[in-house]
Formats: sequence, structure tokens, C-alpha cells
Amino acid sequence: MHKKQRKAPRPKMPRISDEMKRWSAMLGDEIRAWPQVKSRPMFGFLCFYRRNKIFGALPVTRGINSPNSFMFRIKPMPPELLSRASEDHRIDTENRIPSAKWYPFEVSSAEDLRDALWWLDQAYQRAK
Repeated sequence: MHKKQRKAPRPKMPRISDEMKRWSAMLGDEIRAWPQVKSRPMFGFLCFYRRNKIFGALPVTRGINSPNSFMFRIKPMPPELLSRASEDHRIDTENRIPSAKWYPFEVSSAEDLRDALWWLDQAYQRAK
């Protein structure tokens, strides 16, 4: 008899706020201008790829963990960036999707967009 393996709990995917819809559109416009970037819709998100490597997911209809969050992927996360992410209260390093190296980023105001774009750029730079 096989033991049932426990699956990791699925992350909550709440409907995004109207503010997040605007912020996602702004971030998406910026990211689409970067070289070698393409996007595809997936599970309520618009996913961004550099060539064939996915590096970010902005919500279109659903957020990850909250109505005002998006995800970026850095695999592997260099120690200096992991330390910086751990110190940033907007990045939920505890509830990330570990096997895929996705990190949720919580956007609370328009002021967070500069840092959100910085993290997306870090993910883009490593998606080679």
C-alpha cells in the first residue's frame, strides 16, 4: 500500500483590487518594453518571459495571497538578494512557493511600484 503524499496547500487566490488592476497595467506596460520579453495569460495572471524563462506574474483577475500582490521568480535566489528579500516586509519569503522559487510581493501604495519594478528587473536579469 502506498502512503498518501501530502500536497502543499494551494495558495489563496483572491480577486484583485481595482488599484491593483491599475498598478499591474502600469508595471506590465513597463516590462513589455524590455528586450526579449513576451507575455501570456495564465490562471488569472499575465506571465512574463525572457525568451522562454518565466520571471514574473502580474495579476489580471486574481492575486496571490492577497488582492494587492504579484509574483516574481528568481531561481536560484543569490544569498545577498535572499537576505534583502527577507528584510523587505512586502515580500513574503515564508509563504513563497518554494519548489518553483516564486516570491509574492505586496503592493500597498503607488510608492511601492518603484521597488516592485526593481524586483521584477532582478528576476528578468537572472532569466537568461
